[in-house]
Formats: sequence, C-alpha cells, structure tokens
Amino acid sequence: MSEPALAPRNAFVGVIVVWATAFIATVAVGIFVPEEWRVPWMLVAFGGVVLLSFTVQLWYGRTQGFIFRVAGSIVGSLMLMGLISIGFGIAALLPS
Repeated sequence: MSEPALAPRNAFVGVIVVWATAFIATVAVGIFVPEEWRVPWMLVAFGGVVLLSFTVQLWYGRTQGFIFRVAGSIVGSLMLMGLISIGFGIAALLPS
C-alpha cells in the first residue's frame, strides 16, 4: 500500500511555468525574427513548449490528472501564442 504525499506540490504551478515560457518565446520570436521567418520559428517554439509541458508534468511525479495538466498546458500555450501572433500579424499590416 502506498502512502499519500504529506505536502504534494501544486500542479497548477507547472501549467503557469509552461504558459510563461510560451509567452516569453512568442514575444522573443516576434521581436527578433524577420517577418517571413516568424511562422516557422513559432512552430519550433511551440514544439519546445510541448516538450517542456511533458517534462514539467513528469517531474511533478503524480499520475492523477496527468493528461488534464498536460492538455491544459499545451492548449493554453497554443491559445496564448496564437493571440500574440495575431497581434504581431496585425502590427505587420499597419503602415510604418
């Protein structure tokens, strides 16, 4: 019989870490990458976020809610990156 953890780590912190990484990566790609290369680099950044999500949730070490936590991390990151990239797309259309 396994004993429950006395003070388990907060699972939501891992999701927030992945979202923050997605935000930083998207802003960095939007600022430092030329317009014609933004979409491929956004895909690379999203791939890194997916791998980070699995890594963080596996490090957490609990099986209960693993799929829910990973899905929340990935879907939230995808929506965040999408909204920020829409902003960069609109900014690229405006005359400078």
